[in-house]
Amino acid sequence: MKSDNLLRHVWMPFGIAVLVYVIFYAGIEHRRTRNGPWQVTFTNDASGAPELIVNQPKLGITNVQITFAGETNLNSTNALLVLDTPQPVPYDIPFGKCVFMDTTFLPGTIVFELFGHEIQLIPRVLTFDKKEIPWRSQEIIAVHRADGTNSLQMVH
Repeated sequence: MKSDNLLRHVWMPFGIAVLVYVIFYAGIEHRRTRNGPWQVTFTNDASGAPELIVNQPKLGITNVQITFAGETNLNSTNALLVLDTPQPVPYDIPFGKCVFMDTTFLPGTIVFELFGHEIQLIPRVLTFDKKEIPWRSQEIIAVHRADGTNSLQMVH
């Protein structure tokens, strides 16, 4: 009789602990992934200039275009990156490198170095060379390079 009582006192807490672990793990994993990842398309605009198209549907960020006028991309690119799985940084991407990636809670923070510029995708704001730009869907951000200087122009 005593061995049955001992087994019940060991297995009951163990079963409860496993159940609590499974419930909390599922809850945390859902919270971590519920907003989904950044979706970044590397392509060329109509004039052939390199262009990024940024989307994050859960946050209402759609079709934000960053065009690098005056830059050349020797390869015609049309690559979609879904940034949901962390990778060791830096790593190569079309037009440059990904130098920082935190996807602990999606969409996370992503930092690219492209054509000498730092572009940071944060859920709250886009930063371009440390300058904050509010997210506006359908916005076109044109980066012009003339005579060695860079200028930023936003088209709404």
